[in-house]
Amino acid sequence: MSLDARYPALSDLRARAMRRIPRFVWDYLDSATGTEATQRRNRTEMDKVTLMPSILHGEVEPDLSVSLMGQSYPLPFGIAPVGMSGLIWPGAEGMLARAAEQANIPYGLSTVASQKPEDLQGDLGQHAWFQMYPPRDPEIRQDMLTRAKNAGFSTLILTVDVPCPSRRERQTRSGLTQPPRLTPRLLAQVARCPAWAMGMAGRGMPRMRLIDDYAGKTSGLPSNKHAGYLLRTAPDWDYLRWLREAWDGPFVVKGVLSAPDASTLEAEGVDAIWISNHAGRQFDGAPATIETLPAIRAATSLPVILDGGIESGLDILRAFALGADFVMMGRAWHYALGALGKDGPAHLVHILSQDLIANMGQLGLTRLSDTRQRLFAQA
Repeated sequence: MSLDARYPALSDLRARAMRRIPRFVWDYLDSATGTEATQRRNRTEMDKVTLMPSILHGEVEPDLSVSLMGQSYPLPFGIAPVGMSGLIWPGAEGMLARAAEQANIPYGLSTVASQKPEDLQGDLGQHAWFQMYPPRDPEIRQDMLTRAKNAGFSTLILTVDVPCPSRRERQTRSGLTQPPRLTPRLLAQVARCPAWAMGMAGRGMPRMRLIDDYAGKTSGLPSNKHAGYLLRTAPDWDYLRWLREAWDGPFVVKGVLSAPDASTLEAEGVDAIWISNHAGRQFDGAPATIETLPAIRAATSLPVILDGGIESGLDILRAFALGADFVMMGRAWHYALGALGKDGPAHLVHILSQDLIANMGQLGLTRLSDTRQRLFAQA
């Protein structure tokens, strides 16, 4: 039976991944903070966006390509950075970097990934993005930028929606610590997931290796907080200006929900706005990202990237209809890895591409930029 027949949608990959990833790791990947209302809101509000089908267009051959920050991409989506990716699936960072290179789409590496930028040099394509959680120390900051650039990362992402730790209650209840320690309760969960366990046995439990280079021993934190908080500061506008000056390349700010903030960021010289509420993992009272998109689109001429609630090609079209220029997904790629290992990301690319083509056919669209013409505005 083909992968298409067994796993035709992201929901199928998610269901299989949940069975193959230990529960404490699953709760790290799948949870948000508080009652997780913002995570649900991302999905609920996405479903409210409706598009009007159009008829009698004859044969439609959709073009899925887009341009973003001077680069051409064959597809309108990319792989968002996820912290401790290698905990979710053994070798995740390398697998995702290679999948992005093969599909010619962006791959984002987190500061708090389980691999250093240098570890991925042989896996990176031409669209490698480095996501920075802002270090307080200027020397560490500069060294981190230099290492990312030398490793082949061309675009810098500053994440601005993590000024302080969030509570993430479900993750805390799971028993996950940083660095991870396998208690008897967690070992029992690992025993039920042999593919994950064998992969980890060959690699060892993951750590935040880039952070370890600077932080030394990761002590002095509560067990449910990760080592990145030893180095991190809450950035301000002066910090952003310093980074804009220090980084030679495209500069994206991630975690924007306010239209006035988007306008100010454009005036400060950033190259793209990334609308994100951190998938509900930081603040449980935030609006859905899709809700904020129209006002931000109206407030800036910069490219607008969006994440949050994207689960299908139809969702990508919904985002484009409201003004997005590109979308990024994080959890979805890890569901794909958990379900199918190294073959998962390519299958997810296929799922999203085919769903885009099918829905563009229903809408009578050959170009993604025309999706706005099909937005159904209810009275």
